[in-house]
Amino acid sequence: METVLLDCIGRPRSPATMPGYHVGRSPRNKGQRYPADPPPVEEIIRVMRTAGDGPAADRLRGLIVVLWRSGLRISEALALAESDLDRTRGAILVRRGKGGKRREVGMDNWGWEQLDPWLQVREQLPVGALFCIICGPTRGRPWTQDAVRVQLRRTAAQAAVRRRFAPHQLRHAHAVEMAREGVPIMVIQRQLGHANLGITSIYLQGIDNAEIIDTVHHRAAPVIPASAGLHRPG
Repeated sequence: METVLLDCIGRPRSPATMPGYHVGRSPRNKGQRYPADPPPVEEIIRVMRTAGDGPAADRLRGLIVVLWRSGLRISEALALAESDLDRTRGAILVRRGKGGKRREVGMDNWGWEQLDPWLQVREQLPVGALFCIICGPTRGRPWTQDAVRVQLRRTAAQAAVRRRFAPHQLRHAHAVEMAREGVPIMVIQRQLGHANLGITSIYLQGIDNAEIIDTVHHRAAPVIPASAGLHRPG
């Protein structure tokens, strides 16, 4: 008799969630490069609201906030421990970013407030990764990237916000929003953990043409010394 494995609420588990299922399989999007396409604030908030209630919803909202408001990579966010958070300073410690580099990033007060419900749930779970599995024999262990992407896609589809809603797009949104707020590109580079400004500039391609045209169109007139207009050249 074949054994049917169930998830934490008693539903049959998909074979895709089993260890080794993807071994030897090439990702469907292998080799594809997607343009910068940061979701607007309205869409991100709609997805957060659509997540619903309960621990799983608090966890998803918490992860969205960390990706969006601190600009972390999904791998960096899922590697965080509770001890990496410094609420007093508003800082998050990335112990091993891309290339093994260590850095600290900031997160705004609103982001910390949205993360609080998940932190309260997290206190009741075994010590381990900040964003962890909630139920079953593996509770407390790190949440996986595949599981995150599935839940994000499902919630975004329910919210009817866009065709694609991926973790890296939230990182792009963070960069674009800081640029719009006038944050120097050097600060954005350090926040994102980029090796050079060229990479950061690619992230800022999410600023659309209409915004560029409007910004340049409303530039102030050139300023010249008053004395320059007093005499006509002879």
